[in-house]
Amino acid sequence: MANRIRVILADDHDVLRKGVRFLLAEDAHIEILAEAADGREAVRLAEELHPDVVIMDIAMPHLNGIEAAEKITRKCRNVGVIILSMYSDEEYIVRALAAGAKGYLMKDAAEPDMLRAVRAVAAGRTFFSPSVVEILLDDYVQRLQREGLQDSYDLLTEREREVLQLLAEGKTNKEVASLLDLGVSTVETHRLNLMQKLGLHNTAELVLYAVKKKILKV
Repeated sequence: MANRIRVILADDHDVLRKGVRFLLAEDAHIEILAEAADGREAVRLAEELHPDVVIMDIAMPHLNGIEAAEKITRKCRNVGVIILSMYSDEEYIVRALAAGAKGYLMKDAAEPDMLRAVRAVAAGRTFFSPSVVEILLDDYVQRLQREGLQDSYDLLTEREREVLQLLAEGKTNKEVASLLDLGVSTVETHRLNLMQKLGLHNTAELVLYAVKKKILKV
């Protein structure tokens, strides 16, 4: 079947892997390539099989999900990683995004979102469980109130907003330059300016900001 989404499952609990496999079986366009019981095995399989998506638990033996995600996204640029987690703390979400993960699902609410998450991440988009989005929005508003800050989005130029969205979608500077018909150095300048205006320091914070502002569809 053409255009199949090729997936690797990684979790040290066999029952959970079977549950995820059962959910994904509802879509005939999704193919399970392999399963891993620890982080190192997940990295090895990703390098060997080059899937479209890796779904992995955040807590695994030998190599945790966040470290495994960092290795996979660094070595296999076209692979999208979805983290399954029991933890809704913003710290874990930021660490997962910094490692290159494109999705973050809560285990206790993954069932209704699993197929949507896989399709979105396979298409290069991000996906977060609704409860995670709510947590991020609440934390964002509280931080603005606590620090007496105001949202600086209105300070961005139209071009900076375009660059912000494309970067948050996972595009590289070179890809943004091509899409907007700009030089790479110009894109880098826009990136630097918008990060400074918004008080952001890295790509993970940029993606979180885009989610909080509903710039990214989740």
